[in-house]
Amino acid sequence: MLKKIAIVGTVGLPAKYGGFETLAEYLTKYLAKKYSLIVYCSSQSYEQKLDCYNQAKLVYLPLKANGVQSIPYDIISIVKSLRYADTLLILGVSGCIILPIIKCISRKKIIVNIDGLEWRRGKWNKYAKWFLKYSEKLAVNNADIVITDNKVIQDYVKIEYKKDSELIAYGADHVEKLNLSQQVIDSFSFLKQRYAFTVCRIEPENNLHIILQAMAKQNSLQVLIIGNWDGSQYGIDLRAKYNNFAHIHLIDPIYDQQILNQIRSNCYIYLHGHSAGGTNPSLVEAMSLGLPILAYGVDYNKETTEGYAQYFSNSTELSGLIAKIDAEDLLSMANKMKEIANRRYRWEIISEQYAGLF
Repeated sequence: MLKKIAIVGTVGLPAKYGGFETLAEYLTKYLAKKYSLIVYCSSQSYEQKLDCYNQAKLVYLPLKANGVQSIPYDIISIVKSLRYADTLLILGVSGCIILPIIKCISRKKIIVNIDGLEWRRGKWNKYAKWFLKYSEKLAVNNADIVITDNKVIQDYVKIEYKKDSELIAYGADHVEKLNLSQQVIDSFSFLKQRYAFTVCRIEPENNLHIILQAMAKQNSLQVLIIGNWDGSQYGIDLRAKYNNFAHIHLIDPIYDQQILNQIRSNCYIYLHGHSAGGTNPSLVEAMSLGLPILAYGVDYNKETTEGYAQYFSNSTELSGLIAKIDAEDLLSMANKMKEIANRRYRWEIISEQYAGLF
């Protein structure tokens, strides 16, 4: 009989939201023949309810998987999974407030991927930060195995909690390098020129204000940033300030992955402003596509790229990097990003690392 594994803490499958969903997608794809898998899903995010996906059983809960509702969503998923699974893989810490009780009533093995120190993100108020930090503490102290996705977070867990963790990053080889179609060029004519590109949530911790301040001072490159500009006052203010620059294009989210991959695949440089989290999925995806990367110079990003990208910490430094761009250096960097991604960020490798823990 196959060992039963429950995956808790994602919006669900098929993956269409973020990093944890993509992780669940490829764990089920690569490990379905080795294990009996069940994935808990938010019914509010899926009009079509499937019984199975990638040979994994899907169970739907009538709650949102994000925001405040993520807490009861994860807790209920954890409790339900006790009746099914030998091992619980919990992605994120929102529901881990219940783990001390679970450990008292069950001997099921618990593995928690604590994600990227969510409590440090600037978007949370002090009460949310306290709750997330407390949940992180309970997760680390009550899990049989803790997974961290970046060496910097692994070191943090060792120092903060005196506990070892398993280092497993994310895969990125699901992204496909594509040529620009005529349809996309017709829609975005500036793509015929050299352009810098990034796609992200429009939040202060992703440092779009730094990127835009620097890119507004140059006109050698077109600039395309795709994100939820109307989702916060921060985004609304930035778009109002920079939308009148002829070479800057601030576009609302594009959900068609084919179009997004065409645009991303053909950029001259990829800008990565994330300063929070651990191993950002968007960064390893850019690496897998073999893109030259200018990244915000935090330890997470340097660790992910093994120090071979170029880094900035303010608009002046980014302006300096743009001014001295050399095509030969960019090609060398792009090749190194691809080599690192092939070595470290392939889903087959990531899935086998999880299988080793199961």
